[in-house]
Amino acid sequence: MSFGVLSDVRVLDLTWHIAGPYCTKLLADYGAEVIKVERPGTGDPARSMGPFLGDQPGLERSGLFLHLNTNKKAITLDFGKAPGKSIMHQLLREADILVESFSPRVMPSLGFDYAAVRQANEAMVMTSISSFGQNGPYRDYRMSELVLNAMGSCMKMVGQADREPLKLGGNVLQYQAGVLAATATMIALFGSRRSGCGQQIDVSLLETGLGSVDRRAPYLLAHQYTGGKETTERSGGGRGGIMSGCPEGIYPCADGYFDVAGGVPWWPRNFALLGSPPELADKGFGTAEGQMDVKRQEAILGILYPWAMSRTKQEIWDEARRARAAVGPLFTAGDLLEDRHLREREFFVDIDHPVAGRAKYPGAPFRLSNVSAQGNKPAPRLGEHNDEIYTRLGYSASDLARLREDGVI
Repeated sequence: MSFGVLSDVRVLDLTWHIAGPYCTKLLADYGAEVIKVERPGTGDPARSMGPFLGDQPGLERSGLFLHLNTNKKAITLDFGKAPGKSIMHQLLREADILVESFSPRVMPSLGFDYAAVRQANEAMVMTSISSFGQNGPYRDYRMSELVLNAMGSCMKMVGQADREPLKLGGNVLQYQAGVLAATATMIALFGSRRSGCGQQIDVSLLETGLGSVDRRAPYLLAHQYTGGKETTERSGGGRGGIMSGCPEGIYPCADGYFDVAGGVPWWPRNFALLGSPPELADKGFGTAEGQMDVKRQEAILGILYPWAMSRTKQEIWDEARRARAAVGPLFTAGDLLEDRHLREREFFVDIDHPVAGRAKYPGAPFRLSNVSAQGNKPAPRLGEHNDEIYTRLGYSASDLARLREDGVI
């Protein structure tokens, strides 16, 4: 679902890859007119990143791009050229928000630093998303998701204790930065509409990760409270050696995997889940010392593995609810698409793209009660809305033909 609650907001989207497009996607999904500006010919590099529907690469078939750009409009523009600069100034005067995710040197080099943007539109909210922020010695460094995890310190906590650190799966921190940027953008827009004066928002991917309220923040504080002692530890996935809170971890079952929360408070429920086997009835299994004992851990796992392999993850989940144990199945993509809870809430939406075809997409991440739902629009094709947007700016068909011939659009 998309909503029209932001229908009076116009956003100029100069972002690419993940963090910036996810920020503007959130605004577009709730009704803002988001005009995505892309390089003529190639567009957003995400268009060339997989996975591709049907394993057929193409600028209009990237699953990543299709997901991140629903409900947007798209134009092509080279605003490094003089005619393109003039067009960009026109676009700035019409917009409420500009979101860009270039390296900090790029916008000033093109003549569009915040001072120039504000000169074109004093009330403009300009959100700048970059790897390390708009200033500082690292500002022009490039960053991958792996580097972001490493420098953000969360890799020190992921993986087995006796093995090398691991990054979080996927691009979690970039999506997190997109959410933060969208939130900050709306806060600044409220201020702009009250005062008539915009401002620039500086979003650093590194600082987004470091400032997250999860395991990182407590470890950063603990480092200071202990006089600089390293307190970050990897607890692993709960197996492969002595573990606390047995049977904490992820285990295989008949048709996949499931996750178990362990520890002393959960032991009575895990014991009941396993059928209260007499082999585990000794009270020592329910103590912190007992759960750290290798022989007791082996006894627990000796019961758990054959019990799990004779059940499906749905059967295990059903039994866990009866035992009130903190156990959950590890869903596959197919499981999620067929999940009865998500189907009843209509979380996934069907969107038909003229090139990629019909597919299910994650819908709006939260619901609003007092606004009507709108239909979802597919991610735009490269330059799909050139005629609409440029005609609105006053350009004629012959003007557009000349701009195309000159490589401006």
